[in-house]
Amino acid sequence: MAESRTRSQALLKGLTGQTATRMAESVLDGEEDSVMEERFREMCLPPKKKGLDQNRGGEYASFQELIERFISALRTCEVQPFVVLDGGSDPTDRKLETVTKTAQNLIQRAYQAAETGKSKRILPQMAKKVFKQTLARLQVPVAQCFGEADQELAALAAEWNCPVLSNDGDFFIFDLPAGFLPITHFRWWEVKGGPRSYIPCKSYRTSSFCIVFQIEPQLLPTFAALAGNDYVKLKTVSWTQFAPGRSKAPSRLEGLLCWLRDFQKSEDAVAAALGLMGDLDTKRREEIQKGLSEGMKEYKRRQSCLKQFFDHGVPPPFQGSGLVPDWARLALVQTRLTSDILDVLQLQRISLGFAVEPRDRPSVYVISRPIRQVMYGLLLGGEASLQVMERDRDGSHLIYVPVRPAFSETSKRLRLSSLHEAEPSERLLVLLEALGVTEDSLSLFPDELKLPVAVTCFWLQTAQPPPDQTLLKALLLGMSMGVVTGPKTGNHRGAKKPDVGVVYAFNQWQACLKDSVHLNQLLGFPLPEPEIARLYQGTMVHQLVDRMRSGGRLKGFLMNDRTSVDQYHRMLSVVQLHVAARQNQQREAARENQSVLPPDLGADLEKLFLQDGHEEAETEAKSAIKVEEELRLVDRLSVRTRYRTKGRRNRCNKPELARKEDRRGTDLL
Repeated sequence: MAESRTRSQALLKGLTGQTATRMAESVLDGEEDSVMEERFREMCLPPKKKGLDQNRGGEYASFQELIERFISALRTCEVQPFVVLDGGSDPTDRKLETVTKTAQNLIQRAYQAAETGKSKRILPQMAKKVFKQTLARLQVPVAQCFGEADQELAALAAEWNCPVLSNDGDFFIFDLPAGFLPITHFRWWEVKGGPRSYIPCKSYRTSSFCIVFQIEPQLLPTFAALAGNDYVKLKTVSWTQFAPGRSKAPSRLEGLLCWLRDFQKSEDAVAAALGLMGDLDTKRREEIQKGLSEGMKEYKRRQSCLKQFFDHGVPPPFQGSGLVPDWARLALVQTRLTSDILDVLQLQRISLGFAVEPRDRPSVYVISRPIRQVMYGLLLGGEASLQVMERDRDGSHLIYVPVRPAFSETSKRLRLSSLHEAEPSERLLVLLEALGVTEDSLSLFPDELKLPVAVTCFWLQTAQPPPDQTLLKALLLGMSMGVVTGPKTGNHRGAKKPDVGVVYAFNQWQACLKDSVHLNQLLGFPLPEPEIARLYQGTMVHQLVDRMRSGGRLKGFLMNDRTSVDQYHRMLSVVQLHVAARQNQQREAARENQSVLPPDLGADLEKLFLQDGHEEAETEAKSAIKVEEELRLVDRLSVRTRYRTKGRRNRCNKPELARKEDRRGTDLL
């Protein structure tokens, strides 16, 4: 590792003409609640890539491409990036007030996005997962902290003598030997060639800042604490009175910096600041002094806990005896487990996030709650009295919903400490029971589609209002196609406002997918994890819905790939058969709590739909039966070579026949 860092040097040129910086490594900062990905995407985008759609559920393929280009630019300059992400919430809850205000603001922005169709920077639900998956595929070293990443990043930067690349204002305070590179000035899309490639950027150093404002470097943490942080809010002092040029609307921070010029030690500055607050009782004075002291400690550099992990794969210790097993500790640092489990284990609390959704409908996370309850049961064990407080929304209000863990006969036998050692069949059964599907029903699909198909079955049975056939078909067609570069899926200028009902339905599906992915992780991946960027493309799926509802042709969306069309039919058939069979079981008391599909799926399905008497349902049932019969024939019969050869010859000699056959496959959709 040390040799690699020595070799990977790149020249970074400052835009303002300051001394060029040699960079051995770039440490990227991650922020809690996916803010890091949002800032990366919004502030570090090249001009022509700004505005990736967020209101239709996510342009994950475009986001993935952007990350790939970013990492490629760094490697072109022989820069080796190391990514460090935030982990669980602070158990002291010192940030609870700030987090609550941010969450309330997100709720309002989500409503505005749903009502107006305009971008309000609501990060799609699976963006953080796409970010992690892309970095893993590119073999970029990534670590997830147990708590906040700021101090760990500062420690690594000091020990490796490399700058931190981030947009977190805290790094303007940390004393970083190699400086701080704000993302807003890191123009990675403008890689300059030559004997040694470099990226134009701006490099910040605390020493230069202190020279400009004529303050002692050791007073920077005091400046940050007095300016206001998560420990204490000082609203009684008007710092603008100390700023020069007060007639020109002086800055509060500039006034504070001017005031600090008269001090050499932090203790003297804190004592003087308390004096500016007027008469305070002893208790309040002690509270403020303690808060300022704790705030200043946040910027004191410590020894790195992650260096051993990056060098030798050894995870840092967890502060909490026996709370997190060793296997889970390593998986957390490796980002193979979501940091949400730390909040469940430490606080019995979890933040669900917010999606674009109308205010008059329930949160999209309500329908996926049964999946999370299974996860809570595995994490908290057999403690029936425990409950997890889920931070969600009710209308326009932020609420906490008490949710009890759920257990099945299989999950009751499993323990968190030895969960990784449980039989694979048991772990798979827990996941399938949570989603209400059987292993046989997924046997026709490739590994990467098994979990998405199971999630889709769960979504169809729980979503409110129930998704119609158009939504189902558009979703499955998008899955079968993978990443599409044909239609313009990323250009939304002048595009009409998204249909709120469609947005809401697909966000419910993503909520189910997100929670299923997390449960699958906790169970040690009994089903392979799907590549999210190939699974869902929001704009394309919405366009498919519009075309289907208006009776338009789908030719511009479809690939000339019979395999994809067959895959689509297979998914549609199995999902419809499964859901119909489950509905039939619910009607028949004799089949209570049984999720196994009946042997004769076609006959039972046709009987069920004919009893309902719905023309559309009857048509769908017959279509599903036909596809199911075709699938069985494919499994039983082999196609003879001479017929294949004859078919190829006919297509070559009769182009019109070939076009008709292609359209025939399209019409089946």
